[in-house]
Amino acid sequence: MTAVRTPFAGPVVALADVPDPVFAGQLVGAGVAVDPTGVDGPVTAVAPVDGTIVKLHPHAFALQGSAGTDVLVHVGIDTVKLRGEGFELLAAEGDTVRAGDPVVRFTPTAITAAGYSPVCPVVVLGSAPDSVDQGTVGTTVDESATLYTV
Repeated sequence: MTAVRTPFAGPVVALADVPDPVFAGQLVGAGVAVDPTGVDGPVTAVAPVDGTIVKLHPHAFALQGSAGTDVLVHVGIDTVKLRGEGFELLAAEGDTVRAGDPVVRFTPTAITAAGYSPVCPVVVLGSAPDSVDQGTVGTTVDESATLYTV
């Protein structure tokens, strides 16, 4: 079993409640989302598992987990349209990271001000729909807390 930790503290929401049909429909994988809405300053999104960063964009990153679990963290919805504005990369593609290592810094209020949702899906890539425990949905998790295990 691999613990998938939250990329930052905040309320946990179901993917079905994410305002994006790809994530809501679990088309890239099952998981949950964490909502940084209401945080004034910058938020640092950290690696949810130990592994290698295989894709890194300002708005999203994918990790090939060392225990075989590949995880995508998508920082906000439609935030690719911001073209990196308001995001700071703290790691690089190919880096080996431990769960909790900083990857991207962003400001939720800047995402909201641009008209986008800052909610962050955390999904197991390629997993079957509804295959991830939803026990943390409806709770608020602290930094480094486990979102689910796979």
